[in-house]
Amino acid sequence: MKRRKTYTSGFKTKVVLEALQERETIQEIGKKYELHPNQIST
Repeated sequence: MKRRKTYTSGFKTKVVLEALQERETIQEIGKKYELHPNQIST
């Protein structure tokens, strides 16, 4: 069985800070970090 990805708190912080700065769209940030946009916006 495939295991779920786990993200470090440092990685999560980096993604959240980029999303809050609004320099890139959620889709661009998702593509950059290989995340689904729903994981970023919620």
